[in-house]
Amino acid sequence: MSLLNDAQQNAVAELLRVSPVADELGRRFGAAGHELHLVGGSVRDALLGRLGDDLDFCTDARPEQTLTLVHGWADAIWETGREFGTIGIQKNGLRIEITTFRAEAYDGVTRNPVVSYGTSLLDDLSRRDFTINAMAVSLPGHEFTDPFGGVQDLAAKVIRTPATPQASFGDDPLRMLRAARFAAKLQFTVDESVISAMRDMAADLDRITAERIRDEFTKLICSADPLAGLRLLVDTGLADRFLPELSGLKLEIDEHAQHKDVYEHTLIVVTNAMRLEGDDSPDFVLRMAALMHDVGKPATKAVGRDSRVSFHHHEVVGARLTKQRMKAMKYPKDVTSDVVGLVALHLRFYGYGRGEWTDSAVRRYVTDAGPLLSRLHKLTRSDVTTRNRRKASALAADYDALEDRIARIEAEEDLAKVRPDLDGNAIMELLGVPPGPIVGQAWRYLKELRLDRGPLDHDEAETELLKWAREQGHIS
Repeated sequence: MSLLNDAQQNAVAELLRVSPVADELGRRFGAAGHELHLVGGSVRDALLGRLGDDLDFCTDARPEQTLTLVHGWADAIWETGREFGTIGIQKNGLRIEITTFRAEAYDGVTRNPVVSYGTSLLDDLSRRDFTINAMAVSLPGHEFTDPFGGVQDLAAKVIRTPATPQASFGDDPLRMLRAARFAAKLQFTVDESVISAMRDMAADLDRITAERIRDEFTKLICSADPLAGLRLLVDTGLADRFLPELSGLKLEIDEHAQHKDVYEHTLIVVTNAMRLEGDDSPDFVLRMAALMHDVGKPATKAVGRDSRVSFHHHEVVGARLTKQRMKAMKYPKDVTSDVVGLVALHLRFYGYGRGEWTDSAVRRYVTDAGPLLSRLHKLTRSDVTTRNRRKASALAADYDALEDRIARIEAEEDLAKVRPDLDGNAIMELLGVPPGPIVGQAWRYLKELRLDRGPLDHDEAETELLKWAREQGHIS
């Protein structure tokens, strides 16, 4: 046990003030002869002044005993984590998880933990990932337990493991990724011994399922300082195990064929995108697109006779690589589609400033982006990382002009719902054809015409359709 200073006592008191159900729950368990402790991230967040509405507790009561104690008291109960010793409840708007003391073990081969119940609070805390997550407050007694110096590590803003890093990561290799995630979330420094173990044991991450890696990585990307976590993943080799495209951005730069550092450029783009998120923060789709937008460059790098480096069609290759990687990480199809779409479109804007874009090109830009247009605006602006102020200002002015032009055309036309000027029924009636491939071909032709020329009046649309149908041999 360790004594709390005044600031720490105030933090715990504040926790219990905003969460009066904690003491009430503790009394219910105590009356039945069981221990109950607020534990882990809830204690950490309380000490940091970041407590949310999710509270974690641990107890010596078994799941079936916990169910008996909360039945009739909780507003709602769920048992989805029961096989791991966890019972979930809701009370007064708080989401609470109560987990039986555990002593997890991993056989070093399979991907899933073997869960056995522990016998004491100390056993439970010793199995946790980091010292800052290995503190507890008893209820209703409010006795603070910190056997591994979590308070000191919080004050020092450092991430360490209760056991040796090798033992901790050997139990669950996902903890290496969690170290990077907490560094990003809390903006803490990872202890050198932990970093060394991450380098040595990076290959052990292969034991973890894609879904668990995906969830941790998503939290990292959506954290307060994802760059710190991303750098740690690359520097320790963890990124090579599940996102090798990120490390691959570190292209070799020689004195004869120089180009900007693509890896550093990418991290700046992620930072820029975060600044533009606004009320959508954190926007995983935008951040992931910023991270992946140039992953096609290594495969498309070419050096010309003048020693200039080019990456022709890297957006096409990058979109394909992004789709493959996110599929491997088991991201939902709609999320993957949005990120891939942004990567594929991120270069479309360049060239607009040369005055080559017609209204038709603007319509296609908006139509191809569809619901991603707002994010595409942000990604395109974020991609400007040049230190040349004149060039940066010119690009910003060009994009301002494009957005103004989009707004003007949208005021005249409904660009969000570009459709042919004749629908399928009108096409069939005019051409005298039944439903089938000809109707689809005609519809697509009229849509292309609509994009090229803008809205057509009804007679003009019919004239163009008949002309097309004759040229295609569909009517005489």
